[in-house]
Amino acid sequence: MLSHPRLVLERADRFVQEYLAAGVVADRRPVRVSAWEVPGTPGRPGEPASFARAAEATFTAIAAGDAWGRAWGTTWFTVEGEVPSAWAGRTGRIELSLDLGFNQAKPGFQCEGLVRTADGVAVKGLEPRNHHVPLTQTPGESFRLYVEGASNPDLSGGDDFKSGTAFAPTALGDPATAGAAPMYRLGAFEVRLIDHAVEQLQREITVLCGLARELVDSDPRRARILDGVERALYLIDPDAPERDAATASEFLRPLLDSPAAASAHRIVATGHAHIDSAWLWPSRETVRKITRTYANVVDLLDRDPEAVFVSSSAQHFAWVRDNDPRLFARVKEHVAGGRFIPVGNMWVESDVNMPSGESIARQLLYGTRLFEEEFGARSDVGWLPDSFGFPASLPQLLRGAGLRWFFTQKMCWNDADTMPHHSFQWEGLDGSRIFTHFPPNNTYSGDLRPTELARSVRNFADHDGASTSLMPFGFGDGGGGPTREMMADLRLQADLEGSPRVRVGTPREFFVDAEQEYRSPPVWSGEMYLEFHRGIYTSQSRTKRGNRRNEWLLVEAELWCSMATLIRGADYPHEELDALWREVLLLQFHDILPGSAIAWVHREAEESHARTTARLEGIVEEALRRLVGVGDRPIAMNAAPFASSGIDALGGGEADAAAPVVGTALDDGSIRFSSDALTVVVGADGTLHSVVDRTARRELIPHGMRANLLQIHVDAPAKWDAWELDRSYRLSVEDLDAGTVSLTGEGEAHVVREFGTSRIEQWIGIDPQGGGVRIRTRVDWHERHRLLKLAFPLDVHAPDASYETQFGHVRRPVHTNTSWDEARYEVCAHRWVHVGEPGFGVAIVNDGLYGHDVTRESVDGRVVTVVRQSLLRAPTFPDPDADQGVHEFVSVLAPAATTGDAARWGAIVGTPLRTVTGAVAPAPLVRTDPGASVVISAVKLAADRSGDLIVRLYEQRGSRATTALHLNIDVADARVCDLVETTGTRLDAFRAQDPRTIPVELRPFEVLTLRMTPLLEGTRV
Repeated sequence: MLSHPRLVLERADRFVQEYLAAGVVADRRPVRVSAWEVPGTPGRPGEPASFARAAEATFTAIAAGDAWGRAWGTTWFTVEGEVPSAWAGRTGRIELSLDLGFNQAKPGFQCEGLVRTADGVAVKGLEPRNHHVPLTQTPGESFRLYVEGASNPDLSGGDDFKSGTAFAPTALGDPATAGAAPMYRLGAFEVRLIDHAVEQLQREITVLCGLARELVDSDPRRARILDGVERALYLIDPDAPERDAATASEFLRPLLDSPAAASAHRIVATGHAHIDSAWLWPSRETVRKITRTYANVVDLLDRDPEAVFVSSSAQHFAWVRDNDPRLFARVKEHVAGGRFIPVGNMWVESDVNMPSGESIARQLLYGTRLFEEEFGARSDVGWLPDSFGFPASLPQLLRGAGLRWFFTQKMCWNDADTMPHHSFQWEGLDGSRIFTHFPPNNTYSGDLRPTELARSVRNFADHDGASTSLMPFGFGDGGGGPTREMMADLRLQADLEGSPRVRVGTPREFFVDAEQEYRSPPVWSGEMYLEFHRGIYTSQSRTKRGNRRNEWLLVEAELWCSMATLIRGADYPHEELDALWREVLLLQFHDILPGSAIAWVHREAEESHARTTARLEGIVEEALRRLVGVGDRPIAMNAAPFASSGIDALGGGEADAAAPVVGTALDDGSIRFSSDALTVVVGADGTLHSVVDRTARRELIPHGMRANLLQIHVDAPAKWDAWELDRSYRLSVEDLDAGTVSLTGEGEAHVVREFGTSRIEQWIGIDPQGGGVRIRTRVDWHERHRLLKLAFPLDVHAPDASYETQFGHVRRPVHTNTSWDEARYEVCAHRWVHVGEPGFGVAIVNDGLYGHDVTRESVDGRVVTVVRQSLLRAPTFPDPDADQGVHEFVSVLAPAATTGDAARWGAIVGTPLRTVTGAVAPAPLVRTDPGASVVISAVKLAADRSGDLIVRLYEQRGSRATTALHLNIDVADARVCDLVETTGTRLDAFRAQDPRTIPVELRPFEVLTLRMTPLLEGTRV
């Protein structure tokens, strides 16, 4: 008989989707359903109600087809019925199917539910493609269950989710604009009798046909599969598949029992559910998504002894612990059994490009501590599958927190270059290395279809030295997790000819095997820059500025509180600082800090940051009051790790008078400012026409060019609106140079510009320290699909630029020699960018920006380096009003011979002096030798409440450094510890010299954390 593969596959698809799908349900009976919608207020749906409240509510009958659920609302349902007595003696599985009104789009992005027993115990989540509920009742017995239904709107773009092309502006991202109309219609709620044989045959045919589609036409295995499937189909009556399903399965058995080749690639499959801590839903809803997913998982683990599941984000575990203790107890049982596996050791799966070094350290500290406190152990697997690129500083920080391996998949999203390996050693800024793996399946939400297994084999780039890859599987992004169907497919493909071998395993098991096998893995050195989502360094400016402000306020508060405790005997506010850190860490999640969440999320983030700022200011004020005492002497306090205006780093004193600055309005409308260090000319158009470094006798601005030049671009990316910045944006640029300029009474140039429907004001002058041009920019922004940049062309011939990153800086070429260089057309910097020649350079500093670009031009045969800060974007999805309103930024242009000088300016701008009134100016609690390239990053008391002092230092120039840490208290013991404050080597050397001096030697960019036990009796001020 001639073979017709296409027809065979089409016939098989129809059998699977129509005939077998109908035959899986041997019998079904409706159940009784009633509903109670949690009441809300105008413009806001009801907040989630507890089970106790729902159990006392009045429910009304509801039926299939009835409308329910306004956007972001909560509706509780009761489900009552009986298992039919007629099913006694019949084979099959008895279960409920509760359809809230699902469509077949990706789970996690539409309505969801959580089933609870009559006494409130979580049973299982309800989602598309996974809405069965197990029943313990036998025929003739009745049941009563509660369902908490969440009517979340689907903002994902449906089937076009991954393409991003379906994302359009929507009012549904904020309950204030989402409306009150019901969003869903109830589907069928029924008790079902499931035919095991038909269900099994359905999965077998699906797997075999999926495998056949992946094999080449000439493969004999493909021909045999198609022939076997076709013959098996004709053994089945399409109108009564249950009669011969077992016979058809037996006929297919030889095809399913044929083993994989000896050399077949091996896949370790681990259950997973990536759950965004907020994204197209608020974190309020994530609490429920986590609960639904964990309920799904523990049900699966209870029923399938082979299943394992990994979950990151200590915050997620904490939410379940605090909101559903009984479910958390079941989670802990499976953690103890080694099948529910915490990974990552971070508070959330944060963005890792924009948070400070201390923020990353605290992500790891707070995550690790929760895992140890709740589960008695920490993970050694770093886990960031979806963060948007990875800085060169990260390997050292992961290793410094006890992590041996690192997992991500996001780098497969590159739009220009392909990462050359899937298993490799990743080398960081300081030389630290961590064994790293990307899953060749290119997703963290696999479902174990044959096409995914085949893709893993095709994509894997390291077949010459390695034979194993990791595949996380389970519905993700919005949660859901692995399903029984996925586990069934895994077993069918565990050892199947034409396919890789698959086994269930943990990430740790995978990494142990993979590292042992791959004896000489390749090395990737430096950052893993994601060639995609470049707009996230700028979107939602208020969220980013709140993060910058609070992560540094937290460090400052810890410093002053440590001094107040150790010098004045004040109580250290452990609990409050911990709570504030955890709040800021949550808001560093990789869809919050990058600005890619709905309006609701960012509105709440801004409110949270404002509350955190107010509370931290209060903590700082109280600590400083205790430190300086009662008096009327003005005292300047410097929390920066560099001296500023005559005040030592990390201490207090009498500030030097501001550097004298003379401002003069010239006849041509320009304004000239002069200090001992600079001469600055602000042109009549409000741009910088000249900045002369009087010490170096160098003009910073190229002849005929203008700095502080505002430029606006059309910014309408092809897809992923808030995330993406297309490289073609530079084809449309307008210089904003029309406006008015005047000299204010405070001695600043005041510039006013209007364009479109927006307004910009700037105040320009010389920094009080006299060595930099300070530009304060206020923008009342009302544009759409525009990008606002601030340009600084510099008369500097720089082959590369240095950008501050966590605990150091990274150099990136200014040229575009390769596709890798060209792809970095928008990059991240923290507080400063430095460009320079030997012996001379310039720093461009900011107080809350991240997005930058640096290019070079040739002007009259001379190289000009142009540094631009990205101030604002105006995407319309997922927040249609992103960044609308008033924003304020500070930028500083300053001569800086070295990156060390740039770092000092970054600290001055980011941590300005405070002036308080008191009796005494405290000396620094800790300090390093003047002129050293070693920077003190944090001074705090240990998280374990022991009273030990923690001091973290790092080398910031990229050179070896020898210095000493000088203490203002006596210490009984000093040890090196890791980032999570676990003690290590005892330092004896400092006793031989001075009990208050600790010699320190650091490698380039090394981070060192010291833990000291104070002797409070020997303290002196």
